Amino acid sequence: MAAILRRWVPACAVLFALGACGGKEMAAGAPAKNLSPPLQSPQGAFLAYEHEVSIELAAVDIPTRMQAVQASCQSGKFGDCVVLDIRQSAGDSPSGSLSLRIAPQGIEPIIGQAAQGGQVGSRSAHAEDLAQVVADNGLQQLRLQKEHARLLELQQRRDLAVADLLAISKTLSEIEAGLETAQREGAQHRRRIDTQLVTLEFRPPGGQQGRSEIGRAFSDFGSILAVSIAWMIRTAAALLPLLALLWAGVFLWRRRRRGKR
Repeated sequence: MAAILRRWVPACAVLFALGACGGKEMAAGAPAKNLSPPLQSPQGAFLAYEHEVSIELAAVDIPTRMQAVQASCQSGKFGDCVVLDIRQSAGDSPSGSLSLRIAPQGIEPIIGQAAQGGQVGSRSAHAEDLAQVVADNGLQQLRLQKEHARLLELQQRRDLAVADLLAISKTLSEIEAGLETAQREGAQHRRRIDTQLVTLEFRPPGGQQGRSEIGRAFSDFGSILAVSIAWMIRTAAALLPLLALLWAGVFLWRRRRRGKR
């Protein structure tokens, strides 16, 4: 029996250690739980996705976490990414907001980095269908390109008057400007489809928010008391003349009654 125990105890210890290491690796690799898979526009569709994620994180960690997520985005750690908006508030209850546009495959990794050590409080996603907008933009570009080519052919004619040439040149400039605008809008539509907008809202957990509210109430106690006393003084100053007139009226009325007696 002792010999069997001597053989199996070391083996069990090794298996236990491997299991513990595997558990640690899994915990480190999945900081944010219950995250849905990234949404991608189906083949042939023109959908622009937007995500809003609320992350509960310790108040002291919010500034450094926002800087780390911003650095990951700007370095392209999780793919094509650009920071669009940063908002941060300090004080007793710090919070922050980070908006970025990122490739679909980088959404879950960057949310995981943002929520590491905390938790995802809420998450929502919606899509805007750009099919009609993209189709209209494509037709507009095609129409302008055809008009531009037709005017270029017309401009080559030798029998045109100077006034006609000037009018054609002016129209060509207008068409080229319109075509440039349409191509720029088309590129923006394409970017909205190929990448997705993610807004990360950072806030401390409910318990920390409650404690900060209590602390803020105590810190505001003196100012609230001073404002209340000042209001009472102003009210008394405003009522004092009225009370003086009322007292004088009562005094005169009593004096007249005594005179009649």
